[in-house]
Amino acid sequence: MMPDLGKYAVTVLSAYGAAIALLVVLVAVTLWQGARMKRLLEDVERREGKN
Repeated sequence: MMPDLGKYAVTVLSAYGAAIALLVVLVAVTLWQGARMKRLLEDVERREGKN
């Protein structure tokens, strides 16, 4: 199913790998920051007695 990339196979496949790795890192960092902000917001709300 994969096309013949010839002598560019390593370059193309490494570019795909790097792009996928960067997307995974971006999603992971976004989820981590979202969870962190949610925890901080819950702490602030708890201290102010709004929860």
